[in-house]
Amino acid sequence: MLEPTVIIAATCLVGMCVTALALLKAWQGWLSLKLRELDNAPHEIEGGLGASAARIEIADLKERIKKLEAIASGVDL
Repeated sequence: MLEPTVIIAATCLVGMCVTALALLKAWQGWLSLKLRELDNAPHEIEGGLGASAARIEIADLKERIKKLEAIASGVDL
């Protein structure tokens, strides 16, 4: 007959394996959900601009922020 310690250890091992598999399945489901969200996301920003125009717009906004920060700190451009 098996000792109670061995039975408890085996039960714990099986429980941890089941939990790990359930968490792995949940993680894969979450990743597939995020991939579907990215695939369905609009590839345009406000105003109907495409991806390349959006990058240019972001670069312009970053430049404006730098200028405003310089003005706020008292540096002349």
